[in-house]
Amino acid sequence: MKSSFFKNLGPIRYSTIKEHFESVPINIDEDTPFNEFTSIKNLKLGGLSFLTDTNFDKENILNDGTIICSQSIHKKFKNDNPLIIVNDLHSAVAKLSNIFYRFLTYEEIKNLGKPKIGTNCNISQSAIIENGAVIGKNVHISAGCYVGYNCVIGDNTFIDSNTVITNSIIAENTHIGRNSSLGQQGFGFAISKDKNIRIFHSGRVIIQEGVNVGSNCTIDRGSFGDTIIGQNTYIDNLCHIAHNVAVGNNCIFAAMTGIAGSAIIGNDVMTGGQVGIAGHIKIGNNVQIAAQSGVLKDIGNDSSVMGHPAIDKFKYIRKYKKNYA
Repeated sequence: MKSSFFKNLGPIRYSTIKEHFESVPINIDEDTPFNEFTSIKNLKLGGLSFLTDTNFDKENILNDGTIICSQSIHKKFKNDNPLIIVNDLHSAVAKLSNIFYRFLTYEEIKNLGKPKIGTNCNISQSAIIENGAVIGKNVHISAGCYVGYNCVIGDNTFIDSNTVITNSIIAENTHIGRNSSLGQQGFGFAISKDKNIRIFHSGRVIIQEGVNVGSNCTIDRGSFGDTIIGQNTYIDNLCHIAHNVAVGNNCIFAAMTGIAGSAIIGNDVMTGGQVGIAGHIKIGNNVQIAAQSGVLKDIGNDSSVMGHPAIDKFKYIRKYKKNYA
């Protein structure tokens, strides 16, 4: 994935990559170059990605790019797939993310050019707007706010006091509450006994039109893709949305809802307060989740669930009455 928020250091040859961890190449040679390190869904010719899910449908993987994987997953591929086999996949992914990407230097940010600010904006003198940012018309940015380089803020957007926005693209008619943080590093790393290795998150936060984000919320940028909040979604105070989460349109999340990384949320989903949604699961459209529920597996369309682990609401109520009524 190419992003204006970070510096892509590719192309990087396999001969350089193998210096950082033990690996076995399949159908590539020492001089094979890789232009980027990205997610499977963004993998293109000349790109490099990784695969951790043994249930992934390998028929959907194009042979245009190279995949890093473990020995066990390697056996599931056809012989013509270009692969890099490693012993510790998580460590390799973390190291590669930092080999391929870095933040822009102060000198590079300086050369981006002054921010572009639309007409009829109300921007506090204490707000900081970095170079390369694009601010639309009728935008209100309150005291103490920080808008990072190359961010885009759409027309008629209101940003309340002390909010920090980096690595983000925000559409029109949005409202961001005070003390919120959008676009920071997600909670992704490889565990090591000596020193954990942080994954460089090279993705963005995409906020679509009409979204409302409450106060004291955090929305992490994606690791190898984007974190996306769909149109007209309303997020209450004290919510956390982790890296790579994709939220549909017209959703409502009550206070202290937490959504773990890479979860996919459909349209018209509603959660009560303190709901926890596990990572890498899918929630369908028109789903209602009762307060303090813990969602640990996929939920189909038109469902109402509650409890921990969350199950069908009516089944939960019957079980509760049987045991406690």
